[in-house]
Amino acid sequence: MSTATSTGASTPPRARRGTERLLDVLAPAIPLARLEVMRRLISAFVVFDVLLVSNDVIGHAANPEYFRPTALARLLHLPAVTPVLGWGLLVVILASGALGALGRAPRASGAVLAVSFWIWMLYSQGYGYISHDHVALMVAVAVLPTAGIAGARADRVDGVDGFGGVGGADAGVLSRQAGWALRCIQLAVVLTYFYSVLEKSVISGSPATWANSAVFAFAFIRRGAPWVQWMLDVPGLFRPAQWALIALETISPLALFLRGRKLYALIGVFLVFHLATFVALGIHFLPTVVCWAAFLPLERITARLRRWAGRRRAARADAARASAARAGAGRAGAPDPSRAGVEPE
Repeated sequence: MSTATSTGASTPPRARRGTERLLDVLAPAIPLARLEVMRRLISAFVVFDVLLVSNDVIGHAANPEYFRPTALARLLHLPAVTPVLGWGLLVVILASGALGALGRAPRASGAVLAVSFWIWMLYSQGYGYISHDHVALMVAVAVLPTAGIAGARADRVDGVDGFGGVGGADAGVLSRQAGWALRCIQLAVVLTYFYSVLEKSVISGSPATWANSAVFAFAFIRRGAPWVQWMLDVPGLFRPAQWALIALETISPLALFLRGRKLYALIGVFLVFHLATFVALGIHFLPTVVCWAAFLPLERITARLRRWAGRRRAARADAARASAARAGAGRAGAPDPSRAGVEPE
């Protein structure tokens, strides 16, 4: 018995420390309020996406003979999209996305949104064009419902049962389930860039071959905006820019380890890059840009909104009390109409 006690006092703590370190990497404890803001943001963006970005599914219904399903679509035996199916998917996505954006039934609406949006994207990507800017967004809709009511079944890091929502009682409560969901999104964002380097290597033979090619020059000729056409007369700009892009995509995993201002600076560099490609070439990568929010302390936004709303309520209450006080003072100083013209005895 004493041996068992001694072993239990020595080995398990080391094992627990190792497990905790692994959990801190894969499922860091983060505020539930951050998860809630991310869920609402992603739900709202999916509605925007199917209406204005990946809005080609219903149009594909007119050309079923061109359907070339991707591997997952073949595994699921998805038929070519029809007008009825396309419109039905759109209605389901809009309804579940609106519920998610409003914070209603987060797990149920999130699960419906995930399934319907994945099918939508399998159709969007099954007609000759496959983009990788939606990878992180598809991962986001898949993992966010898993932590829909994290406090109800998470470990004791969560602290309380239930889910208070944005600004609710759980605003400062930490959850590893929420951390796992956002870590998955972070990994998807980073791999979107890092795998792009591998893809360039496969297509061109090596990153150096791609960086020394005329990819940017061809892109500027094909779809460059009028205000950047002058760059075609300065071809020496393109190769350094291509090497810079390779370097930026290669160091993207640093976002998983940096904190504070260094992390925000790296995110800023990526956002500036996407802004430049949008201005110059009309390429926006907006789904990935939105998913960068998974790296940010979004709960601070809700805290500031709560403080602002609290100040507004307090100001309105003070104004109401001041108005009532002035009205009371006015009534106290006014003559009594019932005694008007009556002389005192």
